Amino acid sequence: MKKRARARTLAGIVRNKWLYIMSLPGILYFIIFKYLPMGGIIIAFQDYQPFLGIANSPWVGLKHFVRLFTEPTFFMLLGNTLLLFALNLFIFFPIPIILALMLNEVKNKYFKSGIQTIIYIPHFMSWVIIVSICYVFLAQDGGAVNALIASMGGEKVPFLTDGTWSRIVYILQVIWKEMGWSTIIYLAAVTAVDPGLYEAAKMDGASRLRQIWHVTLPAIRPVIITMLILKIGHTLDLGFEHVYLLVNSINRNFMEIFDTYVYTAGMKNGQLSFSTAVGLFKGVVGLILVMGSNRLAKKFGEEGLY
Repeated sequence: MKKRARARTLAGIVRNKWLYIMSLPGILYFIIFKYLPMGGIIIAFQDYQPFLGIANSPWVGLKHFVRLFTEPTFFMLLGNTLLLFALNLFIFFPIPIILALMLNEVKNKYFKSGIQTIIYIPHFMSWVIIVSICYVFLAQDGGAVNALIASMGGEKVPFLTDGTWSRIVYILQVIWKEMGWSTIIYLAAVTAVDPGLYEAAKMDGASRLRQIWHVTLPAIRPVIITMLILKIGHTLDLGFEHVYLLVNSINRNFMEIFDTYVYTAGMKNGQLSFSTAVGLFKGVVGLILVMGSNRLAKKFGEEGLY
């Protein structure tokens, strides 16, 4: 039986050899840049010294993890990270879904493609450009928006230095840059819905809003659940570049997150073992959240991620 199973597997590989060859670059990417670097996690349990190397650096056990959880900055970092993630989850996450539903209702293909192009463009701009554009408009001294407010007799608003305003600017930038690109997945799912379901709903007297609620949303629910599980996995991993560009000496207590803290500790201060411990903590939490949310989704009858 084992020989037969091996023969079937080998025959399947030979039959689909071109598919495996096409997937080879992706497989190599994950092996080289995702799996091989995982060996470096070991330095989280060492007092790593570059000139000694991994083999000769002294072992310190859980010292760096104890330091992480006992430092006064831990709860500040955790609170900031969870708050920014909540903004992403409850404000940004539904917007691409709503946008996909709205675009699906547009019948003029030229107008539809034009709107799609306009909202996709910001995705291809770097965070440096996005933040720089916002700085030009929102800076307290010389910013176009504050200049307009001042000309109307109002007080200038510290958009980039006040903690609350910095968070609002952060989520607005995320929406502007990523909402169009994220819409692609949901729009593809919406366009794959069987037209016969809409015809049946029309015969039952359902309005367009009812069709969206009772036909479109249930049809794309598996995609929404999958994207939600993936989003939850990035609870503590919001990305370094965007937040780093927004953090300054005034709003640091409101905007500093684990990603920027790892950079500061590891690259600027040379605390490689400690920053690796922080990164490992983030990864373990993300793994637990993905597995837990996937199990919860299956418990409620959804397909889940795997």
